[in-house]
Amino acid sequence: MNRLSKALPSPLTTTPLATQPLYISAPDAVNLVRRLGIQNCIAGMAQHIRAEFLRWPDFDKSARVANHSQGGVIELMPISDDTVYSFKYVNGHPQNTAIGLPTVMAFGVLADVATGLPTLVSELTLTTALRTAATSALAAQTLARPNSRVMALIGNGAQSEFQALAFQHLLGIDTLRLFDTDPLATAKLVTNLSNSGLKLLVCATTAEAVQGADIVTTVTADKACATIVTADMLTPGMHINAVGGDCPGKTELAAAVLDRAKVFVEFTPQTRIEGDIQQMPADFAVTELWEVLSGTRTGRDHDDQITVFDSVGFALEDFAALRFMHTAALTLGLGERLTLIPHMVDPKNLFGILLNGVSCAVPQKLQRCAVVSA
Repeated sequence: MNRLSKALPSPLTTTPLATQPLYISAPDAVNLVRRLGIQNCIAGMAQHIRAEFLRWPDFDKSARVANHSQGGVIELMPISDDTVYSFKYVNGHPQNTAIGLPTVMAFGVLADVATGLPTLVSELTLTTALRTAATSALAAQTLARPNSRVMALIGNGAQSEFQALAFQHLLGIDTLRLFDTDPLATAKLVTNLSNSGLKLLVCATTAEAVQGADIVTTVTADKACATIVTADMLTPGMHINAVGGDCPGKTELAAAVLDRAKVFVEFTPQTRIEGDIQQMPADFAVTELWEVLSGTRTGRDHDDQITVFDSVGFALEDFAALRFMHTAALTLGLGERLTLIPHMVDPKNLFGILLNGVSCAVPQKLQRCAVVSA
């Protein structure tokens, strides 16, 4: 249970402060990451995600609810255990950058299961990038060959730097082979990571980028059934971190790649709809990541095996990321209290808060009548 929900008084004795969730704004999140350091935030989130995946049976899980439109998708991602509930609101609109908006924007909530009272409202645009990178690195720690040092990064947009730094700090990747259909995206990444210590090699095609790569990360944005990686690009022992295919009608891997690989997913019912495995038969064999983390199923079987993490993003990762951000914000004294829930002296008298100068307490006459009727 999070720190705030532990401290909540009973509904009959709530104070104004107790009904005000902590609010982490976008500037607060930036301040938090700068103060802790991006590598520490990614590592901390990875630890939280691992811990929550190891509690997999404790959670009430469901695939996210998605509303698709011609230009993109808006989704809600809920999950809870017996003490804490969370959800994320997130969109995916690849054409947004043409009008000055991010492709992905998100916010999230934590709430106390016992009362339903929100305890945290937080930005999740920056946090989603951090948690996605942390999840990718956690999966690769579990599935890739331990001596992996070279990664191809296909798609150099908003998520790419976070992926690069996660794999550098959590796996020891020292060389990136880069490709994007937009040269400006790659130039942006090279500029942003110029002082990272990573060796950055700009490539002309995906096929060139994957040459000699131990790990291939695909994080493209177009909402299309694409084949970014084809079977002829595979080499023995390669691990593929497929991040971009995350909704119906959007893929990055050729079906032949999946046929040749051992495939791992987050939550199978969701991934069969949204992931690269949407193009495979309904009985196509996959292993859920939590099973490998808990030791109930094996990950990579041998060094030459090709592994794929078909990552679509799952609500449990946001649950873990929100918990990390909540604790970090409280520790650093960041955020502010949000007056989201009206405070009432009498919780049965909502209308009373609209009466100027009138107390929300139960009227004395009604109190006396209640005593008589009792």
